[in-house]
Amino acid sequence: MRNLIISILLAPFALIYGLGVSLRNFFYSKGLLKGIEFNIPVIGVGNLSMGGAGKTPHVEYLVRLLKDYLEIATLSRGYKRKTKGFLIATPKDNVLSIGDEPAQFLQKFPDITVTVAENRMYAIPALIGKRPQINTVILDDAFQHRSVKPSLNILLTPYSRPFTKDFLLPMGRLREWRSAYQRADVIIISKCHKNSISSEEREQWKKEIPLLPQQKIFFSKYKYLDLYPLFEEIPQNPIREEDINVLLVCALANADYLASHLEERYNRINRMEYTDHHLFSEYDISRINNLYQNWDLNNKIIITTEKDAERLKIHKKVILEHQMPIYVLPVEVQFLDEDQVLFDDFVKQFLLNFKV
Repeated sequence: MRNLIISILLAPFALIYGLGVSLRNFFYSKGLLKGIEFNIPVIGVGNLSMGGAGKTPHVEYLVRLLKDYLEIATLSRGYKRKTKGFLIATPKDNVLSIGDEPAQFLQKFPDITVTVAENRMYAIPALIGKRPQINTVILDDAFQHRSVKPSLNILLTPYSRPFTKDFLLPMGRLREWRSAYQRADVIIISKCHKNSISSEEREQWKKEIPLLPQQKIFFSKYKYLDLYPLFEEIPQNPIREEDINVLLVCALANADYLASHLEERYNRINRMEYTDHHLFSEYDISRINNLYQNWDLNNKIIITTEKDAERLKIHKKVILEHQMPIYVLPVEVQFLDEDQVLFDDFVKQFLLNFKV
């Protein structure tokens, strides 16, 4: 009842916000504003909500799929970085200079070009000018940045909270009206809680999201990999999942999917959550350590995500001084059923048939 009342009170503000979004999109639809297209393939990965759909792992999936055949560059905003303008990341960069997601790309894929810029429209020509060998750009979280028109537009929406059941800000989490999905070439239902999707459920989803003739729909989930220590100096002790108690430290838009995975595998889970992209301070590290030390259980560790790990690394000295056993849980995207073959082939065919 309380949530319903809050939603009703916020509805007028959502309407005002929606009118502003509609006006902007009207300008683009009528050609008063134009998205720039480039003579190399630009793949956009985004969503309609404020986060939590799994953009970063899907960008990484595309990088793994293509990097052995093409010269790949990722382009992100670099949210909450301390620098400005267009930057090509180097091994000296970290979360403070390029943001957490680009820092993660840099750490995992040192053989590709990782870039950040607030203005994607100017960044792509700057990138091509400095790295003319680049022949494919992957835009991270750029569905609403219409100044660039991606050659292939991929829209993610989470299985447990699709955009069709959400509302505009601030009433809900949508950054655009639901109808904006029509700009997408591909729609991926992400973070599925199952290993397979029946043909009946696929048809239900096609009714939930009425696909345009040219649109494709795929289903994906997360595959969590083996834990590794945040720093090499942290001892790697054998971990028997059923005996371990976990303090989960994360700053995500939605940690429920991750927490559900941990609850299935470990003894007890205690969650310490921050807002998405939260830049950890030394005070935060102290609070995390105090909660961990005062948790009256044996066989306990701290687990964090890859993205959060990039923001924790800047406090290496303090973490090692406290001997905090922080482990990182890596994740990869896994498509369901035959979707991996179909998705991979679709992307490859798009690139083979790309024309300016």
